[in-house]
Amino acid sequence: MKKTDAFARYSKLPTEQNNPRTRDLDRVPLRRVLEKLNYEDALVPKAVARAIPQIERAARAVSRSYLGGGKIYFIGAGTSGRLGVLEAAEIPPTYGVAPDVFTALMAGGQLAVFHSKEGAEDVFENGRKEIAALARRGDTVIGIAASGITPYVQGGLAAGRKAGAVTVLVTCNPRERTKEALIRVAIDVGPEPVSGSTRMKSGTATKLALNMLSTSSMIVSGKVYRNWMVDVKTTSKKLVLRAERITATVGGVDQAEARRLLDLTGNDVKTAIVMARLGLPKEKAEARIKKARGFLKNILG
Repeated sequence: MKKTDAFARYSKLPTEQNNPRTRDLDRVPLRRVLEKLNYEDALVPKAVARAIPQIERAARAVSRSYLGGGKIYFIGAGTSGRLGVLEAAEIPPTYGVAPDVFTALMAGGQLAVFHSKEGAEDVFENGRKEIAALARRGDTVIGIAASGITPYVQGGLAAGRKAGAVTVLVTCNPRERTKEALIRVAIDVGPEPVSGSTRMKSGTATKLALNMLSTSSMIVSGKVYRNWMVDVKTTSKKLVLRAERITATVGGVDQAEARRLLDLTGNDVKTAIVMARLGLPKEKAEARIKKARGFLKNILG
């Protein structure tokens, strides 16, 4: 693409537009700066709400991949890539998912998570190669790009689609109609308070959408009973205490009994709950859970 063509294309992006409400940011008192930023932030949840039908489609795709034994890949650059890293890192302990099920790929590699690596997002081929080496039919590839046109992300989506994976684009550019994304989660947040700084409203919107996508996909995959994270992994003291509290509350027992049951099950909260509620031994409780495909609502009501 010629420089003049690129200039014209980028200048038309919704994420690059100038915000008339914040044109005086450098000449108002600090308190007013903060009030203006807060006003802009308050617009984001409503924009995300308008994208719920698209988020629903993406969440069902993730759930199908997970329940079918597939993998989920997040791919992005800059702020978008870092948000994908957060999702991939936080899902396993929260929902007891194996660490290799959700994977984040970042333009520029692991070091770029902490230090900006200029130009890494501009290489289509890098994204294509990285996803081509991983994605298979039954997987879901989620490209994250505020502008929607990041070449590294587009390369990943192209490879994912070629491999037969479901491809999702999470973007803040409602005009982008990339053919490589089977599902497009487009959140129209309007121009940023600081023109082009997509770590602001776009970043917030993307984080909210990814939170909703991953959380809802885990809920419909049986990883939550009512609103309790019953597959939590006890990887810290806080999570050990959380597991005890969930087992005691849902199982209808005191903390001492909850601790005893968790010791018997190797800290498997679901099994401990079923043992407590139904008075079953460990093996029978595990068999009931397996038969119910992990959905406690099908066992306990």
